[in-house]
Amino acid sequence: MNVIELDMYQACGLAVLMLVIGRMLVDKIEFLRRYCIPAPVVGGLLFAILHVILRSAGIVEFNLDTTLQTVFMTAFFCSVGYMAAFGELKKGGIGVVKFLVLSVLMCCIQDLVGGFGAKLFGLNGKLGLTMGSIPLVGGHGTAGSFGPFLEDMGVANATTVAVAAATYGLIAGCVIGGPIAYSKIQKYNLKSSGVNLHGKTKPETVEVSVDPDTGALDEYNLMDAAIYIVIGVGLGTIVAALLGKLITLPGYIGAMIVGAVIRNVQEVRGVKVPMPEMTAIGNICLSIFLGLAMINLKLWQLVSLALPMIVILVVQTVIMYFYASFVVFNVMGRDYDAATIASGFCGFGMGATPNAMANMQAITNRYGPAPVAFMIVPLVGSLFIDFFNAAIITAFTNFL
Repeated sequence: MNVIELDMYQACGLAVLMLVIGRMLVDKIEFLRRYCIPAPVVGGLLFAILHVILRSAGIVEFNLDTTLQTVFMTAFFCSVGYMAAFGELKKGGIGVVKFLVLSVLMCCIQDLVGGFGAKLFGLNGKLGLTMGSIPLVGGHGTAGSFGPFLEDMGVANATTVAVAAATYGLIAGCVIGGPIAYSKIQKYNLKSSGVNLHGKTKPETVEVSVDPDTGALDEYNLMDAAIYIVIGVGLGTIVAALLGKLITLPGYIGAMIVGAVIRNVQEVRGVKVPMPEMTAIGNICLSIFLGLAMINLKLWQLVSLALPMIVILVVQTVIMYFYASFVVFNVMGRDYDAATIASGFCGFGMGATPNAMANMQAITNRYGPAPVAFMIVPLVGSLFIDFFNAAIITAFTNFL
């Protein structure tokens, strides 16, 4: 069988090509849009399936140099660190704190179920983490980054399992989120306040920040954002090396920490960090590194893990359903906003923040605005949970 070697430049080019194909498919296929399946996942999975077919037929196998995957991954998580402006907690009030605590507890529960569930099947407990908060609360981004990290620790097939579990979570989070909110609204006759955060009665929309003068991303702000990220990545390697002497952790954690420190120091100094541009650069890096992770999937390695994965992920789904329905709903106030929040919790607790927003949008389109939900869920899902989840995953990695 022929083996084709692709260097890091060719592999990156292939990843971007599959990203473009993925975007085209997402635009054309309603199912993919409805469940917010990321374009890099669609395109990369398409290549991974084609790779399995070609390899099984004895035609060709690809070996990919994914060196640049680490570069883009670290840059993305550095941008995540910059999003952790802890002063925002004060603006969100006690509701944000409660929701964050609930989210952190769910991360711990998912890792306990994944880690010890894997042990029950005679598997490495660390592999179980790839069916825990890594792919579920973390999503494809965290799956694509912690997978190689665990593989470096000797956990075979970690990336493949994590990305597969993340894809499952995206769909499951949307499937169970809506029914929870609908049942609570009907059972308790819950009503919307009728007015959103902007004093309007129309359904909630997610607003995107742009430069107030140009109405678009500013060139100088874009350069400043790039500088912040490069500095964060550079200093982050030093922080990661120092922390690495104490505990085992992914290299990008250092960049996240540095980004968070710089952001909060700048907040105290009254210096504005260009977050829209930072988010844009981070999203570009996420798409490319996720594309690289996906095209390097070796799906034939999943066969022996099919039964453990199915059992553990079904258990995770059942736990999420009851946790959101009976814990999140009650703690967040047992009102209409709490029902909407419970739906959103399923979205980002099993998949990603866009899933949470899609779940809540479906609720508010039918029953009216939920201003508290639309303040709390994206604030925690976009700014804080990735930071806390990374720390929890690292702790469980060292424990297991």
